[in-house]
Amino acid sequence: MTISHHVTGDGPDLLLVHAGVADSRMWARQVEELKSSRRVITLDLRGYGETPPAPKYSDAGDVLALLEELGAKDVTAVGASYGGYVVQQVATRAPELFSRLVLLCAPTDNVQPDDELRALWGEENTLLEAGDVDGATDLTVRRWIGPEADDEARELLRVMQKRAYDVQLAAGDVDNEEWPVEPEKITAPVRLITGAHDFKFFTDSADYLAERLPNPHRLHLPWAGHLPTLERPTEALPLITE
Repeated sequence: MTISHHVTGDGPDLLLVHAGVADSRMWARQVEELKSSRRVITLDLRGYGETPPAPKYSDAGDVLALLEELGAKDVTAVGASYGGYVVQQVATRAPELFSRLVLLCAPTDNVQPDDELRALWGEENTLLEAGDVDGATDLTVRRWIGPEADDEARELLRVMQKRAYDVQLAAGDVDNEEWPVEPEKITAPVRLITGAHDFKFFTDSADYLAERLPNPHRLHLPWAGHLPTLERPTEALPLITE
């Protein structure tokens, strides 16, 4: 099954991979700005948006297969949070496909979550086990988006996360094969972006990558939380393009 995706515009290939609390709709404002000068590729990973889950799959494999199907080359890939982790997996396996990576508050291998994030995951699991999907959704909106976000961005996050919970809980247990991340094999320049209002785990992950990637550029945003392109969409656009 091909994952749900959308291609618009004409020009160099730009791939946008969404966060694990969102889906491809998180990029709507950026797509409108970017499609005049680039071929913009957005997608819904399995269990998000319009892509149903599967019992066994690989997010990285799905993304690589989509890029090959589209004949993409010299790709600029932008990954937010978990989407950034997927991008790292693909760029490790097929570095020749990419001309540039932008990782927004992304995790990576060999870095441990901080206590605050573990506590949040525990609270989320407690709510979901109790059947309180609305409560878990509210928790996501409170904790996963920074103070600069407007009401429109918060409501969009609520809708996207509620959709993911509904789809994933109905699917039950699934097996997502993750590919190893080997930073030394990622040859494209990589911009590593983190936010001062985000969990420490994501800053630690970016610092770890910055020490191991061949061509990193590190940027820490004093105003940002975990989803800077939703929090300040206009200001965040140059983070992707420049």
